Amino acid sequence: MTDSIEPHIEILLVGMNGDLRGKRIPISKEKKVWDGTVRLPSSTQSLDIWGDDNDDITGLSLSVGDPDGQCIPDRRSAAPMPWGPEGSTQVLATMHEFSGEPSFMDPRAILASILKRFDEKGLTPVVATELEFYVLQDDWRETGRPTPPAKLMYRGEPNGFQLYDMGAVDALDDYLQTVRHWAKCQDIPADATTAEFGPGQFEINLLHRADALAAADDCIYLKRIAEQAARKFGMKSTCMAKPYADHAGSGLHVHASIIDRDGNNILDAKGGDPVKLESVIAGMLKTMRDAQLVFAPFANSYRRFQPGSFAPVDIDWGFGHRGTAVRIPDANGPAARIEHRVAGADANPYLLLTAILGGMLMGLDDTLDPGLPTEPGQEPPAGTKRLTHDFLTAVDDFSASPFIRDVFGERYQKLYGDTKRKEAIIYLRTVSDFDYQTYLPRI
Repeated sequence: MTDSIEPHIEILLVGMNGDLRGKRIPISKEKKVWDGTVRLPSSTQSLDIWGDDNDDITGLSLSVGDPDGQCIPDRRSAAPMPWGPEGSTQVLATMHEFSGEPSFMDPRAILASILKRFDEKGLTPVVATELEFYVLQDDWRETGRPTPPAKLMYRGEPNGFQLYDMGAVDALDDYLQTVRHWAKCQDIPADATTAEFGPGQFEINLLHRADALAAADDCIYLKRIAEQAARKFGMKSTCMAKPYADHAGSGLHVHASIIDRDGNNILDAKGGDPVKLESVIAGMLKTMRDAQLVFAPFANSYRRFQPGSFAPVDIDWGFGHRGTAVRIPDANGPAARIEHRVAGADANPYLLLTAILGGMLMGLDDTLDPGLPTEPGQEPPAGTKRLTHDFLTAVDDFSASPFIRDVFGERYQKLYGDTKRKEAIIYLRTVSDFDYQTYLPRI
């Protein structure tokens, strides 16, 4: 970059699949951003994973004239872009109708709506995320498949498991230091960075925020930083849930507690109401199958749910048990919280938090029983239900759920469900290389 290149501002909308779309505007014209006069078609937020507006099933694009919406920026999310020309900025926006109402399709608006319900109760969710992702060689477009970074390979093969291996961190130190530096530039509260099981897999923990919308913003920005930093070093990052068949999947774990107006943690089983923690757990378990399509939004997502892995397959809970769907790291004191371990790294953080917090609300509105916890070294209690391993089944559960209708709204339930149903059917109709390799020689 040279000083003669004019900096710019990017106004960004979050799509259904957690993708960022928007406009790049010269910084000299940034006033239009803050005035709220930037427009994009409302259908921008109905695009599927291939970028198709699916007007034939949604009726939200050309059939109604593909109307514009207003992109209203959230000044709190304004942050520098260290990878761009000096002085460049990015800001997240919420799509609004010209009536002034937020679009029913906007993931940030959907999360804001559930947070309003907490506020009406005098409660504030405190949220943190832990994001896992892989770093790859930048030859994936030519080879059609991922390859670990050369620095983590020996004679063309991964050099063993790298869990907590500081050698793996050191090998990609320039990249990871850049990620952390750029996160600091954007005021993203990044905490620990660890090497995970898979070759080139890392986890970055973000600190708790008493603002779940800001926590989701942090997560979406961290994903972008990981990708931009990878480009800088001739690599690629990916938040695919399962990029390798024989290596660990990537999760997006969520830690959450709830504080009242006096600053007390209402999930504190010792210092507060001991029933509330278990009732909130029960609310999340009760709604988990209905919301699994949010936690696992793509066909690839379901490859992550495998017995014997750290991705849960049972709808259960436990104290300090990393194999459960809901883990309680601490039940007593100010740090009492839940850890939701179901979602893959590919989940949209706004929709993810909406589903989790919606389940917690159910446990606050009624006194629910989560059943017995799963004990380490033991099978889940008898009668414990399981998550589905099937994409289309998850679509059916989501589309028929009264809980989803209440939390996400009837129109978004239909939009998201219909769009994902099309994706699932295309996946089922696609004959893969595995089909040919297995069946063509034998049948």
